[in-house]
Amino acid sequence: MDLFIFRTWLESKFANRDERGANLVEYLLLLAFIAIIVLVAVKAVGTNVSSKLSSANSQIG
Repeated sequence: MDLFIFRTWLESKFANRDERGANLVEYLLLLAFIAIIVLVAVKAVGTNVSSKLSSANSQIG
C-alpha cells in the first residue's frame, strides 16, 4: 500500500477544517436563487390573475 495515499487519507479524515462559512454562502446563494424564481413566477402569474379578476369584477358589477 502506498504510504502517500494513506497519509493523505489520514490528513483529510482528521484535519480540523471549519467549513461553516462555505456552507453558509452556499445556502445563501440557494436561497437567493429560489427567491428570484419565486419573484419571476409571481410577476408572470400576477399579471394574468389580475386581468382575470378585473374581468370577473366587471361582469359581476
